[in-house]
Parts: sequence; structure tokens; C-alpha cells
Amino acid sequence: MAQSNINDILAAGLNDAETFTTDYLGPASEGFMYSISNGWYNTADAKPLGGFEISIIGNMASFKNKEDKKAFELNTADYENLQFVDGSNSKLVSTALGDIEGVNVFVEDENGLFREEFELPSGLASEDINFVPSAFIQASVGIIKGTELKARFLPKINTDDFGMSMYGFGIQHEFTKHLPADKVLPIAISAVIGYTHLDASYDFTNTSIIAGQDQRLEIDMSTWVFQAVVSTRLPIINFYGGLGYLTGSSSTDVLGTYTVQSGPIQETYVDPFTIDKDASGMTANVGAKLKLGFFRLHADYAIAEFNTVSFGLNFGFR
Repeated sequence: MAQSNINDILAAGLNDAETFTTDYLGPASEGFMYSISNGWYNTADAKPLGGFEISIIGNMASFKNKEDKKAFELNTADYENLQFVDGSNSKLVSTALGDIEGVNVFVEDENGLFREEFELPSGLASEDINFVPSAFIQASVGIIKGTELKARFLPKINTDDFGMSMYGFGIQHEFTKHLPADKVLPIAISAVIGYTHLDASYDFTNTSIIAGQDQRLEIDMSTWVFQAVVSTRLPIINFYGGLGYLTGSSSTDVLGTYTVQSGPIQETYVDPFTIDKDASGMTANVGAKLKLGFFRLHADYAIAEFNTVSFGLNFGFR
């Protein structure tokens, strides 16, 4: 997210900065929670003892048609110091997912002697990105009758500006394995529980308004999903679907030293605030899995607050 203006908002004071950042980052945090939570299963047919599958999974949580996630209404009455340069009292401005550009604001002292203007940040859609991506490696192994354990992880990725790692654990139990006619039933029915945790950090670019050191965001995100799954039992291609519930929470720490060098509020802030965001809601998906010996492919589409497409490349043995 090549947006360096978000820390400029501290020129409006700590309370205004926290109010704006909460609304700006909230939809992106929510989208990530839905993205990282998908892909726990590609069948309801649990693996037998010793059966395993290793998968490379990618998810894309779309927000292309979700205008309520790409923008929020900024009302200056909710702010202590922030004002629009064009004199508006309220208008739609971009979230971290949006594409509204060129919105200029200012802060000034009571006498109008000291004034600072800056542009509010835009978001991912301004870079023609309309989805929140995630990717990871996942392994599943059958243990006892009808039960398999799952684990997912993303090794730590580090660049000059960005770092991220992810891990998770899950369990799937197939109820139809306990029925006398299990081997001849045309479908399998399972329950899946999955936990995913993500850690990420993003370093800010210094600006002429805000100086300082170690300016960064650190994100701590966790989600749980609880799903009922049904799938066909065919030798080559199978179809599956699930219905469930997602709940998650995200904590974003704005860390570092921020020294406001211009405008009426010239102060230094250290680790100024934390933004918390919760997400919850129903989710339903349908998908298909193609089996070619040890090699499998699957794809599904989930309908939720953020609709998500999931793809997987799988290698396994039953």
C-alpha cells in the first residue's frame, strides 16, 4: 500500500488521528480476516489413518463492488481540528481499500496564523487492486476414524517496508464415517473448526510534516471458523459446499516516534495509539475438486461479508 500520508494526520492532534485511522484501516483489517480464514477444506470426506495431503492455497477476498468498505463519511463535527480545504462539513473519503484521491484538509490555530494543509490517503483500489490476498501452505493428516488434523503456515516474509507471517490449526470430523452404510453413501458430511493467526508490520515513509523514528504499523490478527461441510464421493471430480460462521479480531499498533514539525500542533508522540477491529458473520461456499492420482486441484467461491475466491494445488495419499 504505497500511501505515505496517513501519518500526516497526526498534525491534527492525537484524538483526530485516532478517529481517522480507525475508520481508514477498519475495512482492510476486516477484509484480511475473511481472506486468511478460507481454504480449510476441499471435501467432507475425512482422510483415513495415515492419509495426508499437502496444499498450496491462495485466497482473494473481493471488495470491488463494496462501496461501503471503500469509503466512509468524514464529518468535521466529529473532529477537534481537522477541516476540509474546500469548506465542506462532511464528505466521503477513502478507506485503505478505496480510490478517492485529491481530498485536501487543513488544521490551523484559533487566530489563523499557523496553518498546515495535507492530502488524505487513498487506498488499494486507486492502484487497481480490488481484492485482499492471502496465501499459505496447508497440511492435513488422518488420525482416528473420521478425524483429520490440519495445520497451515506462511514462512516469515520480510522486505524493506513490509513483514508478514501466518500460522493456524484445524480439525475436521466426518460424521458419516460412523454410519453402517458409510462405504456406499453418495455423500459425506463433516464439521470443521479452524484457527488462523497473522502477524504483519508496515514501515511508514517519513514526510516533511511528520518526522521521527521507527514509524510503523504492527498488526496482530486472529480468526476462528466453524463450518458444516457436505461433498460427493466420486472417483475423479467431486463437489463440495459448506455453511458456517466466522469470528475474528485485529489489533493494529501505531508505533514509533512522530514529531509534528509544521502547523499549530507541534508535538512529539511516541507509540500514539492502537486500533482494534472485530469481524463476525455467516459464510457459505461451493467448490469442486479434481483428483488425478497424487495430484489434485480445487477451487471454490465463498459468499460472506467479503466474497472470497480460493484456489488450491494439492498433493496427497489416502
